Amino acid sequence: MALGPFYVAQKLLETNGARGVAILMRHGETGWNREGRVMGRHPVELNENGRAQVVATARFAHTVGPELIVTSPLVRARQSAEIMAEGLGGLEIVEEPDIAEVLYGRWEGMSYHELIEDPHYKTYRKSPTENPTPGGETIRQVQARGVAAVMRALTAHSGKRVLFVSHGDIVRTVLCHFMGLDLTYFHRIRVDNATLSAIQVAGDFAEVKFLNLLPDPGRAFVAPFPIKKPPQA
Repeated sequence: MALGPFYVAQKLLETNGARGVAILMRHGETGWNREGRVMGRHPVELNENGRAQVVATARFAHTVGPELIVTSPLVRARQSAEIMAEGLGGLEIVEEPDIAEVLYGRWEGMSYHELIEDPHYKTYRKSPTENPTPGGETIRQVQARGVAAVMRALTAHSGKRVLFVSHGDIVRTVLCHFMGLDLTYFHRIRVDNATLSAIQVAGDFAEVKFLNLLPDPGRAFVAPFPIKKPPQA
């Protein structure tokens, strides 16, 4: 038997600091997701397909056993949290502003094809850890508030499995933190709508249980929105 599990078993017995399981979920699909449009803090609701995705995830999540839901207050996340709560037998929902979407400022409402031509975005994408969005956040600041929110909840509800309903870049950056990955590569982690990732935390140790788990795995190989090829020269 490999020795890795021995180390993990010992670390999970630690009693100092926060303890519990963080289950990270991105909200269900919206019309703007399908259009490839920046939502940010805009009050965009789930579309019909997004609601169906979350219903399927709620059925799927019974085996994971969440005991509490902490949600971003943005409408698409709150709607997802309410569907999950109902599907999981009426779980309590707590709102947490620090897991709300990135502040994108004037980029909100822009399509992918408009955004990639924006000079500010060209600078931002070269180093999102150092350059802020027009809303005033670097991706490192986004990670810091997301991780702090997760740790607060696990500390307040020690030993419980807490479902965090949030947004794609929050989930990616939080996963980078607990996996010990350089934040520069946060965009390499696929986070589909209405998917689950889980991390068990014990003090300063964390074990990743699964990433981007979804009831219909084939969806992970489909582009999230149509991308037009540039015209041939």
